[in-house]
Amino acid sequence: MIEVGMTLPEKVFYIDRALLKAYADASGDQNPIHQNEEFALSVGLPNVISHGMLTMALAGKYVTEWAGGSANVREFSARFIKPVIVPAGEKVDLTVVATVTEVDGNTVKLDITATSAGVKVLGMAKAVVVK
Repeated sequence: MIEVGMTLPEKVFYIDRALLKAYADASGDQNPIHQNEEFALSVGLPNVISHGMLTMALAGKYVTEWAGGSANVREFSARFIKPVIVPAGEKVDLTVVATVTEVDGNTVKLDITATSAGVKVLGMAKAVVVK
């Protein structure tokens, strides 16, 4: 039974430079801050960072899997508040968890928390699903 205050199971996604390259190729977003460490440092970033939309897509995958498919997701939104930093040769975590904030019949509202290396990377992340 789904109840207000219930915490959904946490899921950890791993992001590495190979995933960033694959996402850049698939999305057409070849911004060098996502692939070139020297360039990222030159513009004041601590290292190469994940694409914001990749971060959001993984959080969306978490919601979609819990909802039982994308047809059951009615709303999904978030703000990018911190980058996911992806050093060369490392896999970094994107840890996603959600809490049920409202249940109205078969409609469930979720507050989503997404962190990387313990730092919150998405803000005001919310979803509405039909269960």
